[in-house]
Amino acid sequence: QAHTYTHSPTHRAATHRSNNPTMAKSGKLELLTPDNCAVIFIDHQPAMTAGVQSADRQSLFNNTMVLAKAAKVFGVPTVLTTVESESFSGYMWPQLLDVFPEHKPIERTSMNSWDDKAFVEAVKKTGRKKLVIAALWTEVCLTFPTLDALAEGFEVYAVVDASAGTTTQAHDAAISRITQAGAVQLTAQQFLLEMQRDWANKTHYGEVMDIVKAHGGAYGQSVEYAITIVHKQPASREKAEKK
Repeated sequence: QAHTYTHSPTHRAATHRSNNPTMAKSGKLELLTPDNCAVIFIDHQPAMTAGVQSADRQSLFNNTMVLAKAAKVFGVPTVLTTVESESFSGYMWPQLLDVFPEHKPIERTSMNSWDDKAFVEAVKKTGRKKLVIAALWTEVCLTFPTLDALAEGFEVYAVVDASAGTTTQAHDAAISRITQAGAVQLTAQQFLLEMQRDWANKTHYGEVMDIVKAHGGAYGQSVEYAITIVHKQPASREKAEKK
């Protein structure tokens, strides 16, 4: 269970890598770290969002922002791509672009990102074999590149709550298909907490808590409660007003 209180700073901060060679892991048994994965956002665009029926769209937005901000905070290589922006889909969510102002989304015509040479080059340029992917829609824009990436030897981690389909059945069938092919399912919050790993590590603790409070729903509310009631610290609202 994720902790929602500030741990004692006297605890020793843990690193992401174990010094015990007998505990070394590889492949899908290895936990994700900022040093071994890349994050990919595919087609988070207005028209694609409008077609989503498998998830609450505000929850989809929040989960996507958790994933994006986690990647940004921990310095994980990130690739953004869009499809037919000016003829159908519209531009990528401005909130997502604001997280990565230095990134220009790779524009495509193909439904399958892996068919686009520039996209594949950008993915391979990250140097990472573990690909954390979120996409709209699940049954097309997540499934197609996932299968191709797996075929080329990449590990794919599908962020199921930052992806969505045109129907619940379409989303579920797509997730089942890629899981059977070898992809791993995870959630945006799981990714965030897997990056943080140890509450004694204070390097990005404040930023992680900010993400949780902004987009974490009930978890974020419990964090705010712990900060203000248990630890008698100023409320997030009061801190914002002082800036």
